[in-house]
Amino acid sequence: MMDKTLFELPGMRGALALLGLGTLAKAACIVVMSLALGALLTGLWEGGALAGLMGLVVAFLAGFLGQQAVTAVEDARLSSWAQGQTARLRRSLLERVFDTRGRLVRDEGTAAVTSGALEGMDQIDNYLRTILPKMVEVVVVPLACLVAAACFDGLSAAILAVSFPVIIFFMILIGNEARDRAEAQFGVYQRMSNHFIDTLRGIDTLAAFGAAKSYEDTVWRVSERFRVATMGTLKVATLSGAVLDLIATLGVAAVAVMLGFRLVDGSVSLLTGLTCLVLAPEFYKPVRAFASDFHASLDGKTALAHVMALVAAPAPAAPAAQASPAPWGPGRTLALSHVSFTYPALSSDAGDAVAAATAAALRPGGQAPARPAGAGGSGLTDVTATLHGFERVGIVGASGAGKSTLVNLLAGFADPTGGVIALDGTPVATLCTEAWQRQVLYVPQDPYLFHASLADNIRFYTPDASDEDVAAAVAALGLDELVSSLPRGLDTVIGDAGRTLSGGQAQRIALARALLDPTRRVLVLDEPTAHLDIETERELKERMLPLFSDRLVVLATHRLHWLPDMDTVLVLENGALVEVGSYEELMGKGGALARFVGRVRGGDAA
Repeated sequence: MMDKTLFELPGMRGALALLGLGTLAKAACIVVMSLALGALLTGLWEGGALAGLMGLVVAFLAGFLGQQAVTAVEDARLSSWAQGQTARLRRSLLERVFDTRGRLVRDEGTAAVTSGALEGMDQIDNYLRTILPKMVEVVVVPLACLVAAACFDGLSAAILAVSFPVIIFFMILIGNEARDRAEAQFGVYQRMSNHFIDTLRGIDTLAAFGAAKSYEDTVWRVSERFRVATMGTLKVATLSGAVLDLIATLGVAAVAVMLGFRLVDGSVSLLTGLTCLVLAPEFYKPVRAFASDFHASLDGKTALAHVMALVAAPAPAAPAAQASPAPWGPGRTLALSHVSFTYPALSSDAGDAVAAATAAALRPGGQAPARPAGAGGSGLTDVTATLHGFERVGIVGASGAGKSTLVNLLAGFADPTGGVIALDGTPVATLCTEAWQRQVLYVPQDPYLFHASLADNIRFYTPDASDEDVAAAVAALGLDELVSSLPRGLDTVIGDAGRTLSGGQAQRIALARALLDPTRRVLVLDEPTAHLDIETERELKERMLPLFSDRLVVLATHRLHWLPDMDTVLVLENGALVEVGSYEELMGKGGALARFVGRVRGGDAA
């Protein structure tokens, strides 16, 4: 159960040394208690007065209290050490998430990383608290009891010594099977967690296109696989505990029977018999305790291996040294030449189902692409386009066409898997650099509101902004009514566990962040009004258009009323760029954009 991964933890050898000393002290207390109890019972059997045996009572109590005191000290020190290890692992995992620029989350799944950072850490903490003392006790306590029993009766010690390797054999045999079952169960758990998160994210889309009912079967199958895997693991863990308990019971019974026969014929004394009979259960007690914590230890071991693997995940190779790009201006260009992006292969991902259902509703004949581009599918293929100065660029296409993927590439959140990106004609290895990202303002579909005051949320990009600047941004985005309705105005805490705001209010706050930072000249918006009703969106649009001045604007949307305000429209289908031009030009051609507009208007979308 204890693998070499544990020895990679800092302070592990010190913790083992402390546990070794503490367990030796507890073993000594157990031997003292056994001897005192055997002598006390023998004295009482032989008619001795209790007052004359008080020394044995004191010795027994001293051994008992000493064992409890050592256990309390061990638990306190081990608890502190385990908490320190889990805190360090959680910090390392979160640092790795940022070091890989989100690639770790994309490859492993949001739920897998989140569960590792949350309940996975609880399992690791329980594993470290449980497995270390149990493993040390399995070695030290039986050895001490065996030596003590040998000093009194060689046959009893021989029975204990012969049964112990049998127990170890079955522990290894069943332990390997349980380990394999636990690893398989953990894999199923990760897939179920990813399904759950992706289903919650896409439930509105599934419901909107009537796909929620059909997707129930997929959710049920994934949950059922997890149930079967969990029951299989529990079955093996329960079997292991039953087998170890049976062997321990038979061992104690064998010692008792042999002592009984020899007590009858007088070959052993009552003191020897009672002492060995008390030592026998203590000999097997650590093994039985280990068996009772078997399943919890398996969960912790698997979680530790998973988190260590995530922490050890390689970060993207550092790009070659290059000059930081100059601030974006009217004469600059950003060119994509035959750029492609491929997502890692996913198996039955709920995000695929959501995107596929959406795409099926928007495509002729209702047929969705086999692997949607924007949801972990085919990504982007051979995209060539150039963005100039302070133009407004609209990206349109059906859900799953690759809009969000292209937005992520342009915002510097992902590296292309093929093709060349060039700034002002000079190829760059990646846009995933701090220098480029500091020029970008990003407004997603669902802006994140931090657990902080409304003013601090607006100051996200510009923490040094003055109160006057914040007030001006609030007025420009029409947030005055919201501020006046809050109990503490701009100082009211919003976000997680704070004041709940509507989608429109959250979008206005995200735009106020952008307005507050005039130094960033690249504005990237990914479906910023997708979840708003059309009246709210049109009102918000009037507030947004002034933000587009003197900026390169990249707007991914499927709302048609934005397109006439764009200088250039990029039309995506199945991850491929099929048309580029102005709205009027492309509509006049009657090509891909005209077909897309016809489908959307046919569905009564604005």
